[in-house]
Amino acid sequence: MSTLSSGLPGSVEEVRTAAERFKADFSAVREQVGRVVVGQSAIVEGVLTCLFVGGHVLLEGVPGVGKTLLIRSLSRALSLSFARVQFTPDLMPADITGTTVVHELEDEGGRRRREFKFQRGPLFAQIVLADEINRATPKTQSALLEAMQERSVTVGGETHALPSPFLVMATQNPVEQEGTYPLPEAQLDRFFFKLLVPAPRRADLTEILTRTTSGTDADVSPVLTAERIMEHQRLVRRVAIAPSVQDYAVRMVLATQPVDEGGESFATPMVKKYVRLGASPRAAQTIVLAAKCRALLDGRPAVSTDDVRAVALPSLRHRLILNFEAHAEGITADSIVTNLADTLPIESA
Repeated sequence: MSTLSSGLPGSVEEVRTAAERFKADFSAVREQVGRVVVGQSAIVEGVLTCLFVGGHVLLEGVPGVGKTLLIRSLSRALSLSFARVQFTPDLMPADITGTTVVHELEDEGGRRRREFKFQRGPLFAQIVLADEINRATPKTQSALLEAMQERSVTVGGETHALPSPFLVMATQNPVEQEGTYPLPEAQLDRFFFKLLVPAPRRADLTEILTRTTSGTDADVSPVLTAERIMEHQRLVRRVAIAPSVQDYAVRMVLATQPVDEGGESFATPMVKKYVRLGASPRAAQTIVLAAKCRALLDGRPAVSTDDVRAVALPSLRHRLILNFEAHAEGITADSIVTNLADTLPIESA
């Protein structure tokens, strides 16, 4: 076994080779997805970042912009098991986690006996598409909490490990709110990125029509295995980050807190005025890992402050709880995070 595959530090040449392989695999998957998904390059890159760091992703956009298609195309480009769950108000937790069922068995003597056996639900796939996740009741939504954080499911007092890699890719519609249940903060915090999928531009819509009304279907081929993905996930964590850059990420997360109980506040005026509760430590982990992936993709051996700023928006937008004044004035989490990234000093005071 090589030192890289075992997770231990390897030689400089080995790391360089692994980084080149990472870039090649990233590009190969992006190319396969691009055969079906037109445009949306930033969204595709965000989803692939979540894949290569082992984080879950929440896609938000109006119907018809290709959220489900993107995830399906990604699953076809990977040699991973895939399951889709259509979230509805009558969906029960056992429908996604699985349940214990009774099996009747017959022994050699012809005697019948009953045996309890766990029947796995769709969560036991490596890529799980949670379509319209906000249409399920809070009881069903909470069934995902353990799976997303611990990579396991507990049913009947017995814990079952989920396969590796394990990714939840969820979609939700921000417009149609009737019959929906807002995701609780604890679940939103478990999503690595929240990506806002925009409507296609003129050129993209023209290309979509050309592809979808000509009677020809794009062919997506699997180009990456589970073992290679997990190898890349280990590689991302080995990218160097200087203490000053890591402190910049720490200060960015702390700056989302309107009140700092430690006496040292980094909050901007917008945060103090409009934010009720800031981001959790998971946000700092997200920013650092995403920045490492960005640096590696760019061929650099270490993270820069530009990497941190670049990933701040998808990392933080769903982790801020705004107050009534923000909602009344139409202030969004995106505007607050953008202002924070633009104004936070790079050097610590």
